[in-house]
Amino acid sequence: MASVSDSLDFALLNDYQRDFPLAPQPFLKIAQEQGTSHAAVLEHFARLRASGAISRIGAVFRPKALGASSLAAMAVPEADLQQVAERISAFPEVNHNYEREHRYNLWFVAAARSQQQLADALARIEAATGHAVLNLPLVEDYHIDLGFDLSEGAAKPAAAPGAAQAADFTLVPADVPLVEAIETGLDIVPYPYQAVGERAGTGETQVMAGLARLLAAGAIKRFGVVVRHHELGYTANAMAVWNVPDERVTAAGRRLAALDGVTLCYRRKRGLPHWPYNLFCMVHGRDRGVVEARLASLTAAAGLGGLPHAVLFSRRRFKQRGAHYFARELAHG
Repeated sequence: MASVSDSLDFALLNDYQRDFPLAPQPFLKIAQEQGTSHAAVLEHFARLRASGAISRIGAVFRPKALGASSLAAMAVPEADLQQVAERISAFPEVNHNYEREHRYNLWFVAAARSQQQLADALARIEAATGHAVLNLPLVEDYHIDLGFDLSEGAAKPAAAPGAAQAADFTLVPADVPLVEAIETGLDIVPYPYQAVGERAGTGETQVMAGLARLLAAGAIKRFGVVVRHHELGYTANAMAVWNVPDERVTAAGRRLAALDGVTLCYRRKRGLPHWPYNLFCMVHGRDRGVVEARLASLTAAAGLGGLPHAVLFSRRRFKQRGAHYFARELAHG
């Protein structure tokens, strides 16, 4: 488990998950806010990233704003699971890959620039592993943010109604170099936006203006520190799913997303006949019993009691990083 050694570590991890400064020297601005030195903030962030507590400092993009992505699953014999997981993780389109407690025991997320490229990637994964892919594309996003309040051990609240949704957002060609340059996050250096500009072939001012525009349009859901829950001790992580009648699922999903403790909440296409569930949420915690109790409370509060459901706790993490839609290293696996 990564160590959060002092109050500055905690503040950097907890307070800058959103609204990370869009200023030429953002780490200096944070240092001034925290009453410490520029060098100390750079050193602490670098150490937290090296320890695995931070995945990156950068953009969390809204699903469908930049390309296509989907959650997928496989039912893999236990004896073959490690090998199959490694083959899947080798695909550059795959950004998350987990073992979960279920007959469908291997779950991964894949992203690509277009629906056709995504379909091609899933077909290649099937061919490489010899196992059928259960493809569960997103239908509605109720809360996909990954902000996490470490003081409470709970998800940060969903955005208020009326926030930019990026439903009609169209990425223009001029945006592509910036998105490609920011996908892996900011360098922990005194002038990180200048470094992004060098990668994107533009200037520091243009980078900050472009990021502000993507935030205002809703294409970027939040810009800041992306923490890794497992490294910070939140190892009892569960994906809960329900089979909700189609006419009720939107209202139920919005109720669920507004409740404390929900990290992710969305509607996905059912994978019939084997997967009847269409409403998904994630809950992260340090203790399995606490997570189970929270899920029971969430189920009641969202009016989901009595509906067919399942809870899939995570077992092993094989891969976790941000989605790459444009990164140059993308190549067919």
